[in-house]
Amino acid sequence: MTAQVLKAKPHTEKPATGLSDAARKKVAESLGEVLANTMTLQVKTQVYHWNVVGPAFYSLHKLTEEHYNDLFGAADVIAERIRALGHITPLSNKALTAKTDIDEETSTRSAGEMVEQLIEDHEQLIRDARMAAKEAGEAGDMVTEDMLIARLAFHEQAVWMLRAIAS
Repeated sequence: MTAQVLKAKPHTEKPATGLSDAARKKVAESLGEVLANTMTLQVKTQVYHWNVVGPAFYSLHKLTEEHYNDLFGAADVIAERIRALGHITPLSNKALTAKTDIDEETSTRSAGEMVEQLIEDHEQLIRDARMAAKEAGEAGDMVTEDMLIARLAFHEQAVWMLRAIAS
């Protein structure tokens, strides 16, 4: 018999924090897209970490490890922000995949191709996070806006580092 305390299920809530229901919903939906892209990029980065070969192996292996660890932590922060806004996070990989603008990896790549793909994917996340930050700011949600600005800083630095490797 399951204890009563274990029967609680997550549900949409209506926190009285000064944001309208519509604003919280819009921001949570935008965050869901950023979350989906973050998780897709995290997995892709880790796959590249495992499979990179060649003269740049060590530096790319280390850089991708730093990046996938950061992305993993970021996904948790983003998901918890969705919950703090009173909404449910995507519940499955299928739900996340439906929201992502980043393609999953389907073939092997050279180290150079991996770097170019990571640049494209980080740039996509920058565009999505910038749009979500703008929406959060317009809604008066400074916490989400600030969180996304921090994510922008990470992704812009990642692009700079990856471009330096690719040049």
